[in-house]
Amino acid sequence: MNKRKLQALIDLLDDPDELVYELVEKELLKENYKIIPALEEKWELSFDESSQERIENLIQSLQFKQTQKLLEKWIGSADHDLLSGFLLVDRFQYPDLNLLKIDQKIDNLRKSVWLELSDSLTILEKTTILNHFLFNINGFSINHNNIHSPQNCFLNQVLDTKRGNPISISVLYVIIARMLELPTHLIDFPRNPLIAIVDPNLAEKVHGNIRNSDVLFYINPSNKGSITSRKEIEYHLRKNKYEPLKLFTEPKTDLFFIQRLLESLEESYQSVGFQEKEEKIKTLLRLF
Repeated sequence: MNKRKLQALIDLLDDPDELVYELVEKELLKENYKIIPALEEKWELSFDESSQERIENLIQSLQFKQTQKLLEKWIGSADHDLLSGFLLVDRFQYPDLNLLKIDQKIDNLRKSVWLELSDSLTILEKTTILNHFLFNINGFSINHNNIHSPQNCFLNQVLDTKRGNPISISVLYVIIARMLELPTHLIDFPRNPLIAIVDPNLAEKVHGNIRNSDVLFYINPSNKGSITSRKEIEYHLRKNKYEPLKLFTEPKTDLFFIQRLLESLEESYQSVGFQEKEEKIKTLLRLF
């Protein structure tokens, strides 16, 4: 759309006729997020509350359209980068998110742990150091006081408040652990996700060729990173009649856990009565 036509349509947002607005809205929603600055300028110049509300709704619709497009692209990509997926969830609520600020906060966490690591340490020792920095020094924990808050699902809020839900805390843990070259993968354990340290070479040395898994041990981010063996995990699953065991002990894809994060966000919006946002999250989930 050329600039003249775009400006003419934006000017019509002041028209009190609802039919005119519906036609203008339909045309503007054919465009992408790049027309948002022109809409924001119109909002600033407008003194009519009805017109401003129309513009706000249009901007939100265009931002959501862009989030859909980016998420669809991420889902279809060969490499499902976990941090990129987490930021797309953030983008739903915070379309103007400062990505540089997020990167700096994560890198500061990584550096603080990296300074304490050395090649002479075992994977278990490195994991213990990471746990100490995340859960003891930085105080990351589950937001039990407000577990259904949608804010628990957004990376920027988790980094600011040091509180999240079991899924968001687990995903953040894996993002930082991988930056430290720890071979971590997410496990869809009942109720609270676990994180597995997976190393085929070490697993073969410890268990030999007859091993039935490459997982060395499990980490529970919902309990300050407590470390658990496979035997303990399998005992718990058998006791509570979860079958088959591999479904809850072997790694799931990063794609699966971004879907789980969105499902958690949908449940949060439902619990606080934000029906419109809940429906939009359902729309995003249909992309998977």
